[in-house]
Amino acid sequence: MAAQHKSESKVHFIYRYIMLLIGASLAALSIEFILIPNTIIDGGIIGISLIINNLTGINFGILVFIINIPFLYSGYKYIGKSFAFSSLFGIVALAVVESQMHLLNLSAFTDDALLAAVFGGLLLGVGVGIVIRFGGALDGTEILGILLTKKLPFSIGEFVMFLNIFVFGWAGFVLGWEQAMYSVITYFIASKLIDTVVQGFEGDTKAAIIISDHYEEISDAIIHRLGRSVTKLKGKGGYKDTEKEVIYVVITRLEISKLKDIINDIDNNAFTTIMDTQEAHGSKFKSAIH
Repeated sequence: MAAQHKSESKVHFIYRYIMLLIGASLAALSIEFILIPNTIIDGGIIGISLIINNLTGINFGILVFIINIPFLYSGYKYIGKSFAFSSLFGIVALAVVESQMHLLNLSAFTDDALLAAVFGGLLLGVGVGIVIRFGGALDGTEILGILLTKKLPFSIGEFVMFLNIFVFGWAGFVLGWEQAMYSVITYFIASKLIDTVVQGFEGDTKAAIIISDHYEEISDAIIHRLGRSVTKLKGKGGYKDTEKEVIYVVITRLEISKLKDIINDIDNNAFTTIMDTQEAHGSKFKSAIH
């Protein structure tokens, strides 16, 4: 039984990294053949890399990798090894695939700026969304948001939006205000597609309810592997009227994949519900993030 479980975990591991590669490749496709030829950017680190690429001619893949290094280190230290390694793989894949596509010297998919803004955002959003859904990230902006919002009265989403105001303002001076406005369209569409791909999350935090006969093991794993505190609730099954221990935990969207891995490693039959939360307050939640 243990050997079978180990085999299933290995298959899941390989599948996850294949999906990370696919997601990074879709993002690279959008960047190389739609966004760069039309001088359109996205927000965050990808947007900053595209602006510097336009100013200096330095390869986009090299830029996005170098700029993300400190955020990857922070992700490793504060969020976890699995997230950091998945993100590193995704970012390296994005850099390598984009560089190889650049060598092909093919023509852009379109030279119409509006079409480029719309379809570039669609393709980029799907790619980034796949990477997030499978436990990684292509952009260190949200990691920075997680780390800084512990002392700031803002949510992660508000911080990212605030940062992007400066990114698009910079784009306006460098690329022209018309291109900056097209870039805002790309960013808006990409962000909506990311939300859709990662199963429609609306906020920065999620609330998870887990019911399992192995609740003690799952609770300990969440505390030690995810760094989250849990609340144990008393419940009663409606069918057999038996008492059940219910685990309640609040996590960020970047931790959804890792939480699922923890639960599946211990109890494949655990009943889990992950819900959107509007806000999460309290020192325990913030200290768990950081």
